Amino acid sequence: MSNTQSKKLMVEWHSINWRKLERSVYKLQKRIYQASKRGDVKAYRRLQKTLMKSWSARALAVRRVTQDNQGKKTAGVDGVKSLTPKQRVELTGNLNLDTKVSPTRRVWIPKPGTLEKRPLGIPTMKDRALQALVKLALEPEWEARFEPNSYGFRAGRSCHDAVEAIFSAIRLKPKYVLDADIAKCFDRIDQEALLRKLNSSPTIRRQVRAWLKAGVMDGKQLFPTSEGTPQGGVISPLLANIALHGMEERIKQYAETLPTRSGHGKRDNRRNLSLIRYADDFVILHENLTVVQRCKEIISEWLKGMGLELKPNKTRLAHTLTQYEQEKPGFDFLGFTIQQFPQGKYHSKQGFKTIITPSKQKQKVHYDRIASVIEAQKAVPQAALISQLNPIIRGWANYYATVVSKIAYSDIDDLTYQKLNAWAKRRHPKKSREWVSKRYWQSIGSDNWVFATLKSGSTPLRLLNHADTPIVRHVKVKGESSPDDGNLVYWSSRMGNNPEMPKRVATLLKKQKGKCTHCGLFFRKDDVMEVDHTIPKSKGGKDEYKNLQLLHRHCHDTKTANDGSPGIKSGCNSAEPKPTRKLERVEDKWVMRYA
Repeated sequence: MSNTQSKKLMVEWHSINWRKLERSVYKLQKRIYQASKRGDVKAYRRLQKTLMKSWSARALAVRRVTQDNQGKKTAGVDGVKSLTPKQRVELTGNLNLDTKVSPTRRVWIPKPGTLEKRPLGIPTMKDRALQALVKLALEPEWEARFEPNSYGFRAGRSCHDAVEAIFSAIRLKPKYVLDADIAKCFDRIDQEALLRKLNSSPTIRRQVRAWLKAGVMDGKQLFPTSEGTPQGGVISPLLANIALHGMEERIKQYAETLPTRSGHGKRDNRRNLSLIRYADDFVILHENLTVVQRCKEIISEWLKGMGLELKPNKTRLAHTLTQYEQEKPGFDFLGFTIQQFPQGKYHSKQGFKTIITPSKQKQKVHYDRIASVIEAQKAVPQAALISQLNPIIRGWANYYATVVSKIAYSDIDDLTYQKLNAWAKRRHPKKSREWVSKRYWQSIGSDNWVFATLKSGSTPLRLLNHADTPIVRHVKVKGESSPDDGNLVYWSSRMGNNPEMPKRVATLLKKQKGKCTHCGLFFRKDDVMEVDHTIPKSKGGKDEYKNLQLLHRHCHDTKTANDGSPGIKSGCNSAEPKPTRKLERVEDKWVMRYA
């Protein structure tokens, strides 16, 4: 290939209209989701085939694994760590499903907070791109089927949604809990049972089987993979979710067999028995101990069908409010401690309060990490130490900013201060305590004791405090909602990055938390929304975000009539008809049309 052709390919890759591609793929995914929801197998298989053949989907799959993914520069067995723009275009053109698959490369990574190591299987770049392409086709089909209380490795769902689901299940009544973990879930899934459950088109099934059977290279030795789905593959989390799909429904079926109280039927029984799962961690909650014990037996039997079993040392029975046998009240889940405490009638109507906090173990792991960074950086400048610590503090504090974390934050801040104080004294053994304090701790605004660099004209670099992170309650995702369901308003206000929603509208929705600023009501799925200038441009208002708001069309009409914009007579009772506005897409831009 000549240099001119090579440069053309580079320009082509960098000048691709990615938003257009995302819209095209999203429309297909939405149709796959809707067909799966109504059980039209023929329709969604045809759409999946169309999607996997489309250039848009193949280009997005290549971009995802070569530019977006965190492990984009981790090589497979072929040693390829990254692709040039020219190679990305070539791979996009050659990305077709076939059963010629390279084995994965085994990499051992440490498990956070333990001495154990977890094996990852890293596919080659081409296999990663193919997996991303198949995932684009399979995910909407399964998102339409997945159970509402499955939260791990799913778009638009998080650990915080799972914790909020637990809070909702126990907030009115204390319950017994089976806190369970599946032993080596990814490594032991029965591959044939998984393929039967996948029940996809022959082409996809053959391709998935090839990935499962590809083997793994550990050093220079090839090991067969007769069970499990390798961690590290793009499609592995989706396959694991498919393997575990049906657990919640099995428990709900058992709930229907329980005796009903007068005036209460099967629906109440299903609601009172909860299974909440995040990947291979799950909890079962019910007020009756016998029911929870029976659920443990049912789930153990159900897991055998997928070649799995519960991990005995990580499976326990407890109660959320009182001690059960030798087990303390409450339980840990996803790094949170969930427990209920007795309260007087003046503090709680129920006589107890549910408190969710960062678990003691996670607090210790986090502080140990801070301490190890400070210990390892004895000779670096203060600014370098602050730069290393701030991302660690920010990430951990943000993760726990939805629960009761202020005490944990303050405790860790106190311990961090002691560690930093020792670090500062060690650097200046002959200086007084006062000198060391003035050198490393500053007064900034209303804060009089901040670990920060000295002021030298520019803004000093300061260490973040955990306790400065505001606590904001997380709003759980609605029921079975999925980003593929087409509810642009809900997902744009929740995530602000839906590919079919104009960026300006999505940003304003997120900023306004899904509400119209004129009437204060939430935007509904079918509402017509319009972007409005708070101060009209005719009166000097600027076209910038702080002067923009999102309104219902009818609210926009009322507001425009009252602010006296050109073309609209002031007053709601104006006899002159108001022009109709409509947000429309013209080529690649969104514009406001006036009829």
